[in-house]
Amino acid sequence: MLSRRARFSVIICALLLGSTVMSIRQASLANSQITRFFMQSATLTAEVVTDPSKTSTGKYSFIARAILVNNSSIHYKLRVPIRVMTSHRSVTKLLPGQRFSAQGRIVSSKEARVAALVVIKDDIHILTQPSRWASALGAIRLGLRSLSGDGNAGALIPGMVLGDTSKQSAEFKDSMKRSGLTHLVAVSGANFALVSAFVLWLMQFLFSKMKFRLSATAFSLIAFIALVRPSPSVLRAAAMAAVLLIAQGTKRGRDSLPALGFAMAAVVIVDPWQARDAGFALSVLATAGLLLFAPVLIEKLSSHMPVKLAQALSPPIAATVFCSPIIVALSGYLAPMSIIANLLAAPFVAPITIVGFIAALFSPFASFISSALIWFIRFPAGAIALIAHWASSFPVLTLQTGKIGFLIVASFTLLAWLFKKWFKYIVIFTLIILISITWLQRWPGGDWQVANCDIGQGDSMVINLGNHRGIVIDVGPDAVAEDRCLKALGIKEIPLLILSHFHADHVAGLPGALNKRTVGQVWVSVNSAPLVESAMAGSALAGVEMIKAVRGMSSRVGPLTIKVLWPTLSATSFEEMPGDGSQINNSSIATLITSDAFSIFAGGDIEPPVQEILVKDVGPVDIYKVSHHGSRYQDVAFMSALHPRISIISVGAGNTYGHPAVQTLEALARLGSEVLRTDIDGAIAVQVRNHQFTVRKAKGRFNLIRWG
Repeated sequence: MLSRRARFSVIICALLLGSTVMSIRQASLANSQITRFFMQSATLTAEVVTDPSKTSTGKYSFIARAILVNNSSIHYKLRVPIRVMTSHRSVTKLLPGQRFSAQGRIVSSKEARVAALVVIKDDIHILTQPSRWASALGAIRLGLRSLSGDGNAGALIPGMVLGDTSKQSAEFKDSMKRSGLTHLVAVSGANFALVSAFVLWLMQFLFSKMKFRLSATAFSLIAFIALVRPSPSVLRAAAMAAVLLIAQGTKRGRDSLPALGFAMAAVVIVDPWQARDAGFALSVLATAGLLLFAPVLIEKLSSHMPVKLAQALSPPIAATVFCSPIIVALSGYLAPMSIIANLLAAPFVAPITIVGFIAALFSPFASFISSALIWFIRFPAGAIALIAHWASSFPVLTLQTGKIGFLIVASFTLLAWLFKKWFKYIVIFTLIILISITWLQRWPGGDWQVANCDIGQGDSMVINLGNHRGIVIDVGPDAVAEDRCLKALGIKEIPLLILSHFHADHVAGLPGALNKRTVGQVWVSVNSAPLVESAMAGSALAGVEMIKAVRGMSSRVGPLTIKVLWPTLSATSFEEMPGDGSQINNSSIATLITSDAFSIFAGGDIEPPVQEILVKDVGPVDIYKVSHHGSRYQDVAFMSALHPRISIISVGAGNTYGHPAVQTLEALARLGSEVLRTDIDGAIAVQVRNHQFTVRKAKGRFNLIRWG
């Protein structure tokens, strides 16, 4: 057994070695000959390294190794990693090891582990067929994916067995993330432990000597690495498993902390960029938490509860505590319910992993056996999916992302570790502070009349009709964020839904708005472009009355009078503004909504040509939902005619469009309007009493910490 100082020396040496190797690799990439092709089109020959996967933008991305790059004047043979982006679905058939050629534009990449980003618009020509080994592994992955079935349970099985999350919806991924169960679909040490234990158990029926059993298990684990693909957690777990297998085979005993240090060193030597990967950091920290903190927790908790319960609670708590700084830095929140969710899900993990692994192996040649095994494990997989959905509905502790959130949680973790004697008092004091701050910042905070959801770069406004009913104007780009906002507002029925136009940032969140809610009537634009989004909306709203809103229409909904000021029934052609989609933007539904207590103008993304037409139709309003996210394309006379008391700009933080524009903000300021922005203020709720307005922001004065 190594001393504590020796154990930490191993880890420190691993970090130093990794940083040195990574610096050398980074210097070599920065000086690669491929940089000569930046901002140029070239023909390249490359070898696939990772499986192509679909990104949030709908394109396909994978890492490849560039072998040959040339254009009309330069020709180079090289061997550097590149990131490939393409919209061609055919790349999903590519397997690691295959070579292809294509014409693409080569640009600089912010991704440190690659030398360039290659954007391919033309066809990709496959030069080599996959090896038998790659084909066999691909058949196993595809077989399990196709046989696992539909629904969240079917999407969860290939994720838990092979780390394949391609079937998981965005909503389900968010539920897994908020419930703290995402690690179940990232093949890690737990999977290796289960698979290696199962293989080692089987080997006793084939080999009498331990060294042969261990050798067979080692070969099985190598195949398993290739099957699940070498992600950071997989490489770390594999390296640890190798050390422990060798230790067991040589009968020198096992010491997990030096094994962790060796695993870190081995991984960063093979692939130094893993040291900068959040998944690798989370994997290492979770393991360190289990080794260092879990035994302390078991000892502490067992004095207050049964030992078995303490042993069950301690691992997820320890892993969560050690991983919390990285989790907050990445996602911006901590989910206390994740401890309970992990505890409830734990009994189902082993059956799914082991039985699913067997089903995967049989899938290429005996699909009937795989189907039977998968039918059996769909029940525990369904249970985990239900646990994730249930746990994700609870509030989470939201902190700032990045360095600030990391430092807050890291400081608390360090203090709790250094002052273990006063751990109980530190926790109690922290809980009192958190409860006080979050109660003061609750949103919407009681009575409200108008709210604007924080749904990123998009629009979604809600007008309260009482009794859990509300008018919704646009539903943003994110179904999960839209559903969460409407839940916070208590909206269960939408008598009128207005979709100003069919750009994705106004309609893509429709599934979230429709989740367990009834819709009475829908107003849509006369312009059905873009056709993909309008078809999606039509399909989702099947059976709901849909009306094309045109200039001159009016309606009375509860205490509200809604007048449609735009568009006209016949299409109007306008000059295109810089950027995309002006014709669609200028067909947005523009409404004037009035009641005895307040007035609102909401015009979707209308631009100056339409605003100039509407100047004579509008007057001063209380609330102006600023058109087109506050872009610089605004008519000053139109804003002056509205002369809003409150201007709400629905915009995503750090967006690449430059929204809101400085000149738009300055024009509103000159009018004396109070400007509210979702990128800075978060979700916004406006309370009206006797024509006096009280604004409540989700991001309050103490923006570092929120509960929601």
